[in-house]
Formats: sequence, structure tokens, C-alpha cells
Amino acid sequence: MLVPIRIQLQSLLLNPVFLSCLFSWFGAQLVKTVIMLLKGRIRSIKELFALLIWRTGGMPSSHSAIVSAMTTSIGIRAGLDSDLFVLSMCFSLVVIRDALGVRRANGLQAKALNEMGKELSKKEIIMYKPVKEVHGHQPIEVFVGVLFGISMAVGFCFL
Repeated sequence: MLVPIRIQLQSLLLNPVFLSCLFSWFGAQLVKTVIMLLKGRIRSIKELFALLIWRTGGMPSSHSAIVSAMTTSIGIRAGLDSDLFVLSMCFSLVVIRDALGVRRANGLQAKALNEMGKELSKKEIIMYKPVKEVHGHQPIEVFVGVLFGISMAVGFCFL
């Protein structure tokens, strides 16, 4: 028997795993935006909304928050011995490792390339178009994101 889509959607919107993921991601992005506002690093409404919705990097890591919330809430609801928990834990480790290592290294390399390209362009040696600098995370940003996600999961699963 097929369950009507309205009931499925209602069930999703009340699911603690979904809610902990959604609120940990949005909460981390909100905290990140407030920090950037207080530091005076947001220059326009467009930049404010970009940071609030999807820009990466900064404190806390929203990637780490959402995967930590997912893994913790699945662990609480399905058990630490469930296949779903093991899958989510492995996925979380990949995402967190990527945030710490690969994306951070790429961002640092892009920054160095842009600095060299800028200097070479000034000397009219080459015409250089800057590459996008992807912002990875410092370990403390990831750690705070993980704690944020865990706290959201605990809150949504037990309260």
C-alpha cells in the first residue's frame, strides 16, 4: 500500500535525524554569519545571504556539524551496531577528513597561485585570471562543528 506523499513529507519533517541535520547545518551557517558580521567582513546583502546559505569555510564547520548530527542521531535511534550507523560514520569521516585536509590544502595552493599570478601579471610576464580559492577548515573549526552537530542530535533525539 502506497503512503500518500503528504504523510511521507509530514513524517520527514518530524524525523529527528532530518531535523538535527537541518538545524545543525543552518545553525552553523548562522553562527558563522554572525561571527563574520561582528568582524566586519560582510560588505553587502548578497554576500550576507551567500554566507548564510552556502559559502564554505570559517567557524564552525557546517559540513562537520551536519555529518556529526546525522551520525549521532542515527546512532541514538538505530544503535551503534546498525549498518546504517556504520555507513554514516564512514561517510562522516570522509567529509571531516576532506574539510580538514584536501579542501584546506586546495585553498592554500589556490591562494599561492593567485599571489604568483598577480605578481607575474604586474610585471606583464603573463595575463593571469585568478582561480577560485576554496576555503577548507582549521582543526578548531571542525572540532566546534562536530560538537555543534552532536549537541543538535542529542537535543532532537532526546527532547
